[in-house]
Amino acid sequence: MLRAVLFDLDGTLADTERQNAESVARALAARGRPLSDEERHFVIGHGWNEIYHHLVGNGGITLGFHELVEAAAHARAELVAAEGLDVLPGAVEAVRRLSKRYLSTVVSGSSRGEVEMCLRALGVLDCFPWFIGAEDTSRGKPSPDGYLLAATRLAVAPADCLVVEDSTAGIRAARAAGMRCVAVRAGNFAHQPQDEADVVLDTLERLDDGVLARLFPSD
Repeated sequence: MLRAVLFDLDGTLADTERQNAESVARALAARGRPLSDEERHFVIGHGWNEIYHHLVGNGGITLGFHELVEAAAHARAELVAAEGLDVLPGAVEAVRRLSKRYLSTVVSGSSRGEVEMCLRALGVLDCFPWFIGAEDTSRGKPSPDGYLLAATRLAVAPADCLVVEDSTAGIRAARAAGMRCVAVRAGNFAHQPQDEADVVLDTLERLDDGVLARLFPSD
């Protein structure tokens, strides 16, 4: 039975993956360390813990973990202020509609400050009593830890949760958590494989009762 809907944020509700990567690039560039194309691609869908260790492994990182997160969050806030937030089709409507019917939260690899900023800009912060950011788990996506923590806090079995994602890492995190997963193409600008999801939709406008009934036929 469907009891909870767990939303990813970046690339799922808003087209912010490029801003995410650019914010990391700007934080590093200010310290004289460029972000490579491979690293920029790695940022997409991964949590801060994984991003930081990946960058450190490649060398040239002089910032500590929290320093880099704070610097990137500041750069991201500047980008959002200058460019706005590109809301993906049907995202706000889907959040409002589904959060009225099911327990709902956001599970993101971004920092809590970044998540709050984006949800506030989207106008859906009040739809979630709380949310999970990078600081809440020691392992980010594709680890299932964030999604399992959300299920525990909501007191819902993983099998009764639906995850809405865009990235390969996020989809794998949902599957590893034992949850059904809908992938959305609209914000997947890097064309990451989404074939491991249960259902792939062009936009969140397509996430209707028919899709939910197919995923949770007992509802």
